[in-house]
Amino acid sequence: MSKLQSLKKAVETIADQSTLALGGNVLHRAPMAFVRELARQEKSGLKLVKTAGAHDIDLLCAAGSVATVDAGFVSYETVYGLPPHYRKAVQTGMVKANEHACYTVISALRGASANVPFMPVSGLKYGDLIEHNDYFVVVEDPFTGEPVTLVRSIFPDVAVIHVQQCDEEGNAIIAGPKFEDVLMSRAADRVIITTEQIVSPFQIKQNKDKIDIPAFLVDAVVHVPGGAAPTSCYQKYDVDEQPLRKFLGLKEKQEVAEFIKNYERKDYQQERGTRVW
Repeated sequence: MSKLQSLKKAVETIADQSTLALGGNVLHRAPMAFVRELARQEKSGLKLVKTAGAHDIDLLCAAGSVATVDAGFVSYETVYGLPPHYRKAVQTGMVKANEHACYTVISALRGASANVPFMPVSGLKYGDLIEHNDYFVVVEDPFTGEPVTLVRSIFPDVAVIHVQQCDEEGNAIIAGPKFEDVLMSRAADRVIITTEQIVSPFQIKQNKDKIDIPAFLVDAVVHVPGGAAPTSCYQKYDVDEQPLRKFLGLKEKQEVAEFIKNYERKDYQQERGTRVW
């Protein structure tokens, strides 16, 4: 059964205040077309989950769509520096940052995938993370009497994951690094796939050993070539530096709205010299 939907319709299914797990990692294979549509539809109160975020979280904070962020860190990496909109939103109290180590986000998602309320983690017993994040508690290990830290499981309402290939039923193949995307698909109540390419059932059948996210987990499939841009997508395109630098220089809300509104326009892409699909 085909699960193909338009981008607009798929985003319409996201309720305000939803907990969203966003696939990809920093500036690589983030579901940016979906993220921009969330902003266009003025979704609000979103609770974002990601081990290492960047432009996706920064853009949604700039659009005023975010209530909380659970992440190991949010950064544009060394080349582009810190995320100004996320930082401002946290400093002004508009967004609550639940700071993790990357592996505690992974542990929280593992807990959700196992349908348990928490997951023990090793090595995190002291420090500011425990003191300032309500997701952590230190208890006595009943077997050894030693302290052990528990991280509360994070149950995403929806995981949004961008992939290179998917069939219309939702069988998805990720080329290159998979990051936490497979785990997110097991932890979330629903999964929405955005994909560079729709492939035939025959092609998927010939590569069934490469399927990372099976169709029975997937609620909707959206065909969005270039859907990770301006972040990279392995074997498809690299990071697009010009729009990232432009976005990082935006100060006013209207400037951010114009950036989001115009990004997909082909004439806008051609002006930037960006690849057009």
